[in-house]
Amino acid sequence: MLDLQDIECPYCGELISLALDTSAGSQRYIEDCHVCCRPITVVLDVDTDGAGHVHVLAQDDV
Repeated sequence: MLDLQDIECPYCGELISLALDTSAGSQRYIEDCHVCCRPITVVLDVDTDGAGHVHVLAQDDV
């Protein structure tokens, strides 16, 4: 199941939409900002109820 979630780019501050697949469990991956093209580390935590919680990090914060 894919959920769309708006996040703020840690570099340029623009809102971008991410498609999150919570059926794959917790994940960590790199997604480029659609505005400034810088790499964002996306951390998706899936709880026991299957709800996804996402936070993003700049490369310097990793």
